[in-house]
Amino acid sequence: MDETGRAGRGSIPDGRLSAPAALRGRWEGIFGRWLPPLAWMGLIFYLSAQPDLPRVPEPLLDLILKKAAHAFVYAVLAALWQRALNRRVGGAPLPWLIAVLYAITDEIHQTFVPGRHGRATDVLIDGMGAAAGLLFMARLRRRARS
Repeated sequence: MDETGRAGRGSIPDGRLSAPAALRGRWEGIFGRWLPPLAWMGLIFYLSAQPDLPRVPEPLLDLILKKAAHAFVYAVLAALWQRALNRRVGGAPLPWLIAVLYAITDEIHQTFVPGRHGRATDVLIDGMGAAAGLLFMARLRRRARS
């Protein structure tokens, strides 16, 4: 109810949420939290399915950029999973584990794509990126509290 005693939009006169408002909140929670990490995983899968990604003419720079991209992509994935699971700093192992397990499956997937190769070193880079993403999120949370 609002200040005048009238029922607000989407509520029943006794103050409880009506079914549409309750469902709206539930769907917003599902799409707002779960869709981003799942969509990000879909993007990773799509990129991994490409037989040939663009290259930088300088081989060393190409290698550095691709490994940095690996770390960044998995940093974002771990941060999105942490948000979806509503975990704090102490809950970081689960989002990190999800990201690393997905990195393993991603490298296995790449072994089936012509022109691509699955590498254990990429999983290590992905795991470090995931950890860095979670550390970054923890630092942002600490700053927000101060």
